[in-house]
Amino acid sequence: LMTTVHSITATQKTVDGPSSKDWRGGRAASFNIIPSSTGAAKAVGKVLPSLNGKLTGMSFRVPTVDVSVVDLTVRLQKPATYDEIKHAIKEESEGKLKGILGYTEDDVVSTDFVGDSRSS
Repeated sequence: LMTTVHSITATQKTVDGPSSKDWRGGRAASFNIIPSSTGAAKAVGKVLPSLNGKLTGMSFRVPTVDVSVVDLTVRLQKPATYDEIKHAIKEESEGKLKGILGYTEDDVVSTDFVGDSRSS
């Protein structure tokens, strides 16, 4: 299960009004957390074919200026502790996925990542 949280976009409404997509899409973007569909789960399947068709998810549009976050729930093939998972992610962020995947344990908020060139 994948949940993505995205900043509002220029195509969203600034005040409540009609939307051709769905009624929630017509609500004022700067005042609401707006549930939406996402293509992220399908995109992951294209990049990682072994996961094709195994992910589903939804998206929320939130009133922030930039940055997004993904909450990913997975079922592992073998047991792993929380610290082992964090270590593996950190290792990848410093190795093969350096410049793409970021890792931090700092107390940060979304604006701390504005201008960050990493995609995840």
